[in-house]
Amino acid sequence: MTKTADKPQLLLKHHLKQLKLPTFLAEYEKVAQECAQSGVDHVRYLLRLAELELIERERRMVERRIRAAKFPTVKSLDCFDFTAIPSLNKMLVTELARGEYILRRENIIALGNSGTGKSHVALALGLAACQRGFSVGFVTAAGLVHQLMEARDEKRLLRLQAQLAAHKLLIVDELGYVPLSPTGAELLFEVFSQRYERGSIIVTSNLPFEDWTSVFGSERLTGALLDRLTHHVHILELNGDSYRLKQSKGRRRKTSTSADEEAPPVETIDPETGEITS
Repeated sequence: MTKTADKPQLLLKHHLKQLKLPTFLAEYEKVAQECAQSGVDHVRYLLRLAELELIERERRMVERRIRAAKFPTVKSLDCFDFTAIPSLNKMLVTELARGEYILRRENIIALGNSGTGKSHVALALGLAACQRGFSVGFVTAAGLVHQLMEARDEKRLLRLQAQLAAHKLLIVDELGYVPLSPTGAELLFEVFSQRYERGSIIVTSNLPFEDWTSVFGSERLTGALLDRLTHHVHILELNGDSYRLKQSKGRRRKTSTSADEEAPPVETIDPETGEITS
């Protein structure tokens, strides 16, 4: 190819980089050949490139939202065993995954014993929200209180509260596992209060509502918190034996059975003949 022929191609690559169209740049030659072979006109050629660019751009945006959410692990509803927790309303969870509750600024509270999948469901709904274009933040209740108290001591509490309020969905996991100090309880209440009818919250807890006073240490504060959280709420009940414990027992049984099957026969020696017998 001559230098004259190279010039338009070089300029095109430069312009596509400047316009920040990496998929356009990576695919235009291949798509051009495909369209030429199938007799596709230039408008459909450009349409195909634009669609590829939009698909890739959306994929990158979802990845950025997932990273920004700071999930401890990425989990989806596809790998959740609803049959193990029959008390959980699968139809409701599937509907919530569409994210419309976030548009209505409604909350979700998942209650149940330890190990029944509350965090898994919360993470899966958080992932679904990221995929649908919502900004999400994930934090444990104890971790959030620690951040708030640290920010207060360092005179940046207002900035942290603004960052938390900016999330369309805030997930607060494991409320009730650790009792809160009076100051911690008040700071957490303030976060929930600031989101009332402004942004959605998902809370998971191993405690029924009547026991939340043991976490917040004040009936007045607990009552005011529940009043705000449960005004527009979907409650998910995950009652039953620990899902993790059942999985662990199943793995141990499987390992034990495999070991028994694979164990070599025990050899013994006849003391009279010296022959080896099984």
